[in-house]
Amino acid sequence: QVHLEETGGGSVQAGGSLRLSCVVSGSTDNIRYMAWFRQFPEKEREVLAAISPGGINVHVADSVKGRFTISRDSAKNTADLQMNSLRPGDSAMYYCAIMDRRGGWWSVVPNYSIWGQGTQVTVSS
Repeated sequence: QVHLEETGGGSVQAGGSLRLSCVVSGSTDNIRYMAWFRQFPEKEREVLAAISPGGINVHVADSVKGRFTISRDSAKNTADLQMNSLRPGDSAMYYCAIMDRRGGWWSVVPNYSIWGQGTQVTVSS
């Protein structure tokens, strides 16, 4: 069973950067995408970016394109989300998740079956 753990959340001032890391415990053989999401209070979870285990297929949501990038470190078995030019509106709980090979389109939240516990990001003005 694959297990995910998010690290790197915290507080930062507007304009600053944070790097979130999703540590994957277990085999990635059956993974189609590793992805990052965020959720605002009382809102649905929003997909931010996804990457295939080999790093070949990379997708970033239009809402954060140009500020957020996703990358894969195979040696550490992580999927990392680099967040730059952060804004107070980026304050949310951030989650990573995995879609297995039965899944479909990268941006469809229900296609992801394994989730981490989340990490809080707070951006102050």
